[in-house]
Amino acid sequence: MTTLNSITGSAGSLSQFDPQALPVSAAQAIVLQWVTPLAQSERVPLRDALARVLARDVISPIDVPAHDNSAMDGYAFDGASLLANANINTAASTPDSAALTLSVAGKAFAGHPYTGAIAAGACVRIMTGAPMPAGCDTVVPQERVERSGGAAGEERAAEAVIETITFRADAVRPGANRRRKGEDLARGNAALRAGRVLRASDIGLMASLGLVDVAVKRRLRVAFFSTGDELRSPGEPLDAGCIYDSNRYTLGAMLQRLNIEPVDLGRVRDDPESLAATLKAAAESADVVLTSGGVSVGEADFTRTQLQTLGDVSFWGLAMRPGRPLAFGRIWSGGQPGAGRAALLFGLPGNPVATMVAFYQIVRPALIAMSGATPQPVPLFPARCDAPIKKRPGRTEFQRGIAERDAQGQWHVAPTGSQSSGALSTMSEANCFIVLAHESADLDAGDAVDIMLFDGLV
Repeated sequence: MTTLNSITGSAGSLSQFDPQALPVSAAQAIVLQWVTPLAQSERVPLRDALARVLARDVISPIDVPAHDNSAMDGYAFDGASLLANANINTAASTPDSAALTLSVAGKAFAGHPYTGAIAAGACVRIMTGAPMPAGCDTVVPQERVERSGGAAGEERAAEAVIETITFRADAVRPGANRRRKGEDLARGNAALRAGRVLRASDIGLMASLGLVDVAVKRRLRVAFFSTGDELRSPGEPLDAGCIYDSNRYTLGAMLQRLNIEPVDLGRVRDDPESLAATLKAAAESADVVLTSGGVSVGEADFTRTQLQTLGDVSFWGLAMRPGRPLAFGRIWSGGQPGAGRAALLFGLPGNPVATMVAFYQIVRPALIAMSGATPQPVPLFPARCDAPIKKRPGRTEFQRGIAERDAQGQWHVAPTGSQSSGALSTMSEANCFIVLAHESADLDAGDAVDIMLFDGLV
């Protein structure tokens, strides 16, 4: 398992580490190495499976489609007739320019197949999805034929003139407009692979196989709380020197987007004993514990010291802005390493925007991996910055930006107002992160940058 020591090459105590020494990419790699995917699974009805993680491969019990069928409304016939029965009117004519006339033997609908015999030179009126009649392998679209005889849309009397169709032989090729049995999915093949986060199309696919339930990983349990004597919940009186606790609501909302079972432990006072008791209780009931605040170097910042006491510390402090004071490790419900039940702990910074950036860049991939899914990198898009951007080399920055496309499809972006880690309003105003690489410096207007769009992320 990679730790901070192996990344930095230091063998000293944690107090010797420069809190900005660990790049974001290194922190992400360490966190994923500590992650163990959930092993437990459960069966749930299809209607409850959206956004759950598939526990086992779904093997198709049937062929899809279950039979050869028509891909469109038209007339089904034996494609060999295109050559064998083409009417060659002149010596200069070719089969591609010849006319083919077929008599209509009957009709086939989805759910009501045509089961009669089809003589040579005959066809069957067929609707989209209807099974192909025996002996037919080709469908000519209805708009490419001329009809004669019979009564369109009505049943013919027994003595009525037999309906026929005529069309150019080059209007269709043999085998055209036919969906083959098992073409989409063959019986015994994997329809969906384990580890997939189920989407609406996946639910429909499983329903098309006749499945009523599916095995999924149990939901990851994530406990979270805020620390600070100054915090008040919305609706409470706001005393002098106090602020409303936004981080707990933000964390709860971000967890909901991941279809995770959240455990809200409320607010914890700036008191070591209260914090230790809450952390041990959280480790007993949850797989992951998220805290906000208390990981900096202030006299009332106790999360970091409790993490050292109750468990194993991997790192705290990243070369990232915002979100530098971030602690990561493992805590134990028994109060010391190896005692009781273990849970991963992320000690997030207290400033609201820093909490969100740390969650999206460090915590979110870990939660997805622990849920049993494979984390997919959030795509970055190249853009041009429309304003100068200040940036200090040696840390990765995630600035809030507003991005839009020009007439040529090129992304342009400009920072929102204040980039302070406490300015939550500019996070709501923004629609992307401007991702500034670890080694980059100040940028001029017109320089190239990468953006991470909020759509699908936040």
